[in-house]
Amino acid sequence: MKKYDVVIIGFGPTGGALANLLALHGFSILIVEKEKSFYPLPRAVHFDDEIMRVFQTIGITDKFLKHTIINKGTKFVNSKNKEVLDWPRPRSVTENGWYPSYRFHQPDLERKLRGRLKDFKKVTIMQNTKIVNLKEDKNSVKIILENVNNKIIKEISSKYVVGCDGANSTIREQIKAKFQNLGFTQKWAVVDLILKKDKKELPDRTIQYSNPKRPATYCRNVGKRRRWEFAIHDSESEKKVLSNSYIWNFLKPWLKPSDAFMERKTIYTFQSAISKNWKKGRVFLAGDAAHLMPPFMGQGMCAGIRDASNLSWKIAYCLKNNHSDKLLKTYQSERYSNVKEYIKTTAKMGEFVNAVGTSNITGKVSSAPDGHKSMKSIKPKLGKGLGKVQDKNRGKIFPQFKIRNGKSLDDKFSLKPILILSKEIKNNISSKLNSIQSKNNKDLEKFFKNSNSKAIIVRPDRFILSSCKSVKDFKSYLNKNLSILV
Repeated sequence: MKKYDVVIIGFGPTGGALANLLALHGFSILIVEKEKSFYPLPRAVHFDDEIMRVFQTIGITDKFLKHTIINKGTKFVNSKNKEVLDWPRPRSVTENGWYPSYRFHQPDLERKLRGRLKDFKKVTIMQNTKIVNLKEDKNSVKIILENVNNKIIKEISSKYVVGCDGANSTIREQIKAKFQNLGFTQKWAVVDLILKKDKKELPDRTIQYSNPKRPATYCRNVGKRRRWEFAIHDSESEKKVLSNSYIWNFLKPWLKPSDAFMERKTIYTFQSAISKNWKKGRVFLAGDAAHLMPPFMGQGMCAGIRDASNLSWKIAYCLKNNHSDKLLKTYQSERYSNVKEYIKTTAKMGEFVNAVGTSNITGKVSSAPDGHKSMKSIKPKLGKGLGKVQDKNRGKIFPQFKIRNGKSLDDKFSLKPILILSKEIKNNISSKLNSIQSKNNKDLEKFFKNSNSKAIIVRPDRFILSSCKSVKDFKSYLNKNLSILV
């Protein structure tokens, strides 16, 4: 029986990102995918600075960047086409070292994730393969697989299994985890088009049409790609809505059939839901298998990649040291409240687009004297887990800093947590520990001053694990955290 360190079920962006993050450690990984190849048409079209930083860790940003555009933001307009709310995305680099918002074509991302995996000799990919059964014992999980073409059955074993197999997850079913509906359910048509020539009169940003008669969304995507989404009324036939005549009639205010090629048309049920359990023993859920949200904020794929970033380093720690159920349980406790805040905020945005909700979507809406309303993005902290909740720095994103020769400090802690010391800490630190002094780095020293700390530990997923406030407490602080640093 073939044995692996990690088996990943599902090879979309979440599974591809997770496989890459684990492969950086040199583990043996099997990726199981029921389809023969990736889906070649548009699906996810947006990600943010936090996710680009994960792509940087994986090592695909240099090649992938040319396939993206910087997103200028979103405007909400009412039925009279009057702006009622602006959600700008400034063209300035954030603390993560990237722009706040990007547009992309999902097949381009999947090609880059798959291409990067070719660099790792211990990664195996089985396509046209589905999972039949899981059986867990104390130290591993036995998995029965079936080739969907020739029906050949194969039995394998893995130390950990992660289900990244989407909304209709087989793994979620296998571990008997139940989905909790969070209230937003609505059918929308999604139409992807490629312009035959430039249409400069089309908006250069996302427009949310808050119209009770026909809520709709317009997305300016990469190149000549454009997307329209619109709500379907209960009385409407799905077949009729997806007919070319119906779609072109809807698009009449913007396009005529000679202007664009219709690449894809489909109906989605936009919904908000979250699994009550993301883990059973050595089996985990990630991405759409664990949670679903409407697309209004463009955070669905982002949430899955955040899952991968959080879980990968914890599994890696267990594989290199010993299995720690206590550590692995923090995956759900940290991610659950974070993703739930995104889901609730997205649902509020959906209500506003449906012209039934308030404009106070994120709790960060400001009004100018002229009545112009503007919204800022949310950045939820991690939920309870590693580190003390009383520590005000714990669970926040650690900024990306440059060190000598213009290199990123991120490179120093992609595989294991790092201890970062202010210049006031004079203690000799064992070379066995992953650590760095901030002396001669003004940006790092400024961070220590602003965060009221003398030392911090940062996790590979770029979140602060803990901070030490005073020099005199440093020795006990170090002793308490030694196990996570070794």
